[in-house]
Amino acid sequence: MDDNYQTYLNRVARMLLPEAYKSQVQHIQESSKFQLHSGARQAVPFPGYTLITPSADEESENSTFYAKLKAYQQELLQLPVNSDLIIPVPPASFHFTLADLIWDSAYRHAYEKNPEFEQQLHSCCNEIFQQYQQSITRGTNPISWQMLGLIVMPRAIAVCLVPKDERSYDQIIKFRRTIYQNPKLIALGIEQNYHFTAHITLAYFGQISPDLDRGKFSTLLSQLNQQWLMDSPEFLIHRVELRKFDDMTRYYREPDWPSLDF
Repeated sequence: MDDNYQTYLNRVARMLLPEAYKSQVQHIQESSKFQLHSGARQAVPFPGYTLITPSADEESENSTFYAKLKAYQQELLQLPVNSDLIIPVPPASFHFTLADLIWDSAYRHAYEKNPEFEQQLHSCCNEIFQQYQQSITRGTNPISWQMLGLIVMPRAIAVCLVPKDERSYDQIIKFRRTIYQNPKLIALGIEQNYHFTAHITLAYFGQISPDLDRGKFSTLLSQLNQQWLMDSPEFLIHRVELRKFDDMTRYYREPDWPSLDF
């Protein structure tokens, strides 16, 4: 399902064009992951498992990248729009998702149907990681990506990332295929739902007012992106971990849960 290297670069580059923002903003929707409670937006239960890089609060090698991302998020929040339109995620939870596994109703169903689901998922990921570790040839060059710019998704705003070279892209795609084509994971209900678009989510959409000037909003986003294009910080992928989440604000793990060092 995932693109080859050149197709990926072409596809994500188009997502940052001013006309793409105009089109995307026409279709934005309120995210159900955050809802009003006592006058403030709060994360609602949305449980599941994912394979991600260590989150920003536990990541030292990409601390400079995350510091810039936090500053970018603040600029996004200062845009002159309805204060309930853009709902930020905690900067401590910033992360790069290598492969989504299972979430929300699919997770609840799998857990109810199979009391050993989580134990089997952990065991499976551990097995895959060990096999993958043995199959990779360690190069001297790290898996390096960099920020391309701001992208608008149906219910969220994120920064998109692109690989610094073809090898960095192929390593991640090979890893994803290893996950999504594993028969044991498939038997647990794990499946690939989306084309890979490397991104780090900055915020979700809250209330979308009927009088939102979508043309103006898309222009503001495009202008903000132009400022950010002057600086494309680098992101190194050196580790992926199995993490659990209860909502979209925190991704956690126990020390003995499966992890893989690239």
